[in-house]
Amino acid sequence: MDLRHLSARPSARVVTTAPRPRNIANRQPAGRTSSHRYYAVLATTPGFPISEVEMADAASKSPSQVPAGLDPLDPARPSIARVYDGFLGGKNYYEVDRQVMVKINQVVPEAVHIARGNRGFLNRACRFLADQAGIDQYLDCGSGLPTAENTHQIVQRANKQARVVYVDNDPVVLAHGRALLEENDNVHMVAADIFRPADVLNNEVVRRHLDFSQPMVLLQVGTLHHLEGDGGPEVMREYVDALPSGSYVVFSHFLDPEVPELTAIAKRIEDILVHGPMGAGRFRTRAEIAGMLEGLELVKPNAVSEPGLVVCDEWWPDGPKLAPVSEAARCIAGAVGRKP
Repeated sequence: MDLRHLSARPSARVVTTAPRPRNIANRQPAGRTSSHRYYAVLATTPGFPISEVEMADAASKSPSQVPAGLDPLDPARPSIARVYDGFLGGKNYYEVDRQVMVKINQVVPEAVHIARGNRGFLNRACRFLADQAGIDQYLDCGSGLPTAENTHQIVQRANKQARVVYVDNDPVVLAHGRALLEENDNVHMVAADIFRPADVLNNEVVRRHLDFSQPMVLLQVGTLHHLEGDGGPEVMREYVDALPSGSYVVFSHFLDPEVPELTAIAKRIEDILVHGPMGAGRFRTRAEIAGMLEGLELVKPNAVSEPGLVVCDEWWPDGPKLAPVSEAARCIAGAVGRKP
């Protein structure tokens, strides 16, 4: 998909401001902040359980009283989930998100291949684990906005009773997800910060619907590159330590291939993500990424490669991808690992 059309004026389907709240949300006392916009937007989203009474009560609350684990909705700040959704062809983004996509596309026109490669990897990994490994419970961290092929749809084709718990802290993601999942008793959505493993692992919904005495799948797909600093290995270690033996981890991360022409591509995108309004999006080396996969036995990614971390587009358990991989697509890597 060529995103050059994004540089034109926004289409009618691009959301440029927060959805218009109901009248009660328009009666704003002085000092209302983005935490109150959070309630107003979710109240107008079908399927999200918040009433006008709760909205009125929210008007008297301070920003610090936004529900635990949630980011307040700020339409003036781009969202990782909405930008990613836009690159995948979705329409649930604001003008501020479109501007980020335009900037990235201007410096790397093939950047969309990174998002596509990442999503394709997730889909193939889920099929592999559901069909061949027979795993029937999944914890999907940083799940993002719903797309055409979501984790629960993939794994429930193999097993209708497979359980999936999605975790995110973006209020738009939570609203869309809960509306979509209303009628699926084996799929649930949790509001939590995925970079605080204890909050996720001890969450009541997670504990109620996933059996930590049986193998499960932890998905951290395209998440840890949005964690600044060197805390990634510690975050992953805490998650992996909590998993029972025989569990799997599906993991992907922006990659600095350490090849001059490819590193240049990575650095151009990183500069926009890290030094722009999003504030995060690090491309790390293979060695740095491997440090987040310690304690796992990595699955053989295709018929010709040794077990390990590979470019996402080359993770095909039944054989190598036949189509060529673009330079941009070589800037994201993935692996599937089993906890012994």
